[in-house]
Amino acid sequence: MKLGLQLGYWGAQPPTHHSALVAAAEESGFDAIFTAEAWGSDAFTPLAWYGHETSRVRLGTSIVQMSGRAPTSIAMHALTLDHLSKGRVILGMGVSGPQVVEGWYGQPFAKPLARTREVVDIIRQVLAREDKVTNAGPHYPLPYDGPGSVGLGKPLKPIVHPLRSDIPIWLGAEGPKNVAQTAEIADGWIPIFYTPKSAGMYQPWLDEGFARPGARRTRADFEIAATCHLQVVADAAEKAAVIQMMKPSVSLYMGGMGAAEANFHNQVFIRMGYEDLAAEVQKLYLSGEKDKATALIPDELVDDMHIIGTPGEVKETVAAWEETGVTTLMLSFQSPEDIRQVAELLA
Repeated sequence: MKLGLQLGYWGAQPPTHHSALVAAAEESGFDAIFTAEAWGSDAFTPLAWYGHETSRVRLGTSIVQMSGRAPTSIAMHALTLDHLSKGRVILGMGVSGPQVVEGWYGQPFAKPLARTREVVDIIRQVLAREDKVTNAGPHYPLPYDGPGSVGLGKPLKPIVHPLRSDIPIWLGAEGPKNVAQTAEIADGWIPIFYTPKSAGMYQPWLDEGFARPGARRTRADFEIAATCHLQVVADAAEKAAVIQMMKPSVSLYMGGMGAAEANFHNQVFIRMGYEDLAAEVQKLYLSGEKDKATALIPDELVDDMHIIGTPGEVKETVAAWEETGVTTLMLSFQSPEDIRQVAELLA
C-alpha cells in the first residue's frame, strides 16, 4: 500500500506550510501528493507549483469538479501538467453535488452517471490523439450544434501530442451505481468515508463493474485511494482529544454539505448504518445548531474513519485498511515532523 499526502483545498487564505509538507513527503518516500477544490482554490494550479518543487512524487487531483470545465479543458490541463512534470499526473475527478454544480458553476446537475461516462470518454479521446474528438452527447456534444450554435464548429485533435495516452483517471463515487460504473470505466476509485468496517458494503458494487463487458480494469490492477487523517499519539487521553478535534469535520459532511433533500455524503453515513444519527445531525446542522450536531458524533465513528493511536495501534490499523483492498492511503498532516514520523513507522 502506498502513501499519499492529501493537501485538500484552501481555506480563507492560502496555507503557508504546504511547501514544507510536500518536501517532507517527497523526502520520506510518499508516492503522491493530492490537491482538491470546492468553490475557492482550484486543484490544478497548486499541483503545477508543487510539481516544480519536486521530482518524484506523483501529482494527483482529489478531486477536480467535472462541471467546472469542459471535458476537453480538463484534458488540456492534464496533458499540459503531465508534460511539465514528466509523466507524474493522476487525474481524479468527481461530479460534486447539485448546490455547487448549479449554484457555483451554473450547470445542470441531472444525469451525473451519464455525464461522467461522457467526460471520461472525451478525455480519453484527447489523450489517445488517434482521431478528431467527437461526442454524440447529449450532455457534451462535440461539435456543438444546439441552441445558439452558429453551425461552424468542427472536430479537432489536440495540437500538443500528450506525453502519455493513459494518464490514470480515478473517480470519486459514493452510491452503488456510481461505484460500479467507476470500476467499469476508470483506473481507480476515490471513496469518501471509506473505512475498514464499511469496506464490505462496496465489494459487490465494485465486482458488478469489473464484470461488465469492456471493463477497463480488474480488481488486480484497480486503485482504491482512501482518505483519512493519521495521527500518532502517546496514550488514550491524547487519542480522545484528537477524536474530539475531528468531530466538527464529520458533522459538517454528515449534516451541512448539501441540501436536506440532496446530501450525498449524508446518504453514505446512512448506508454505513447511522440512519437515525445522520437525520438528527442534518436537522440540527441546517437549523444552525452546529455545536449540538457535532456533540452527537460518536467517538467510535471518528475512530473508524481515521487512523489515530499509539505507534502499535497505528500499524495494526493501517494493516486493516490495506487488507480491505486500499492501494493508497491519502493522509492529511499538520507538520513535516508528523510526515517523517509516519513514514519511519510504516517503512
